[in-house]
Amino acid sequence: MADRSVLVTGGTGGLGGAVTAAFVEAGWRVVVPERPGRGAADPAAGGPVRPVADLTVPADVERVVATAAGEPAAPLRAVVNLVGGYASGGLVHETPIDELDRMLAMNLRPTWLVTRAALPHLVAAGGGAVVCVSARAAVAPFPRAAAYATSKAAVLAFANAVAVEYRPAGVRCNTVLPSVIDTPTNRAAMPDADHSRWVAPAEIAPVIRFLASDESAPTSGATVPVYGRA
Repeated sequence: MADRSVLVTGGTGGLGGAVTAAFVEAGWRVVVPERPGRGAADPAAGGPVRPVADLTVPADVERVVATAAGEPAAPLRAVVNLVGGYASGGLVHETPIDELDRMLAMNLRPTWLVTRAALPHLVAAGGGAVVCVSARAAVAPFPRAAAYATSKAAVLAFANAVAVEYRPAGVRCNTVLPSVIDTPTNRAAMPDADHSRWVAPAEIAPVIRFLASDESAPTSGATVPVYGRA
């Protein structure tokens, strides 16, 4: 039986599948929210718990976190914030403010809401870890993606704030910064790119699992590049 739980948002995405598998393999109880409309799957023995939730809605987030923290034998000890998205556009003066709002709602809002709801449970469990996913664009922007880069920089700033505020309570918060992740969606969007330089989900997943585990107990406030050869 698992003796600790992890909540993995975005666990059904290109990176999420590898991260979920890594935690299941390591013996964690894993909770992976499903978007409304997909239906909640009955968990296989030892597989993830899959509640349905819209992670931009505070009430849904509270319910999912309660599920993740609701097994007394396996207290919530880690949160992994993978949910997010990408959009490119024009230069800054060509980008509508609605696009910035959309990127913030997609990348920052779920991370903020889920982390906020989970922190009291992590503190009550005696400590734990939060892992956020930002992007290399947060520290090295590229043209025509200012709204995306800004939203991912906001995720990084938020994670660093959590690390400072909750260090006395034994809760750590670290951030990984991928470059381009080698997923079917990204390959379809950029068929002519050199895919061999991209970072595979299976390469990022162990890094995230390490940051969520007791093995990384001295580490908080770290920004970890996972660029591959990109």
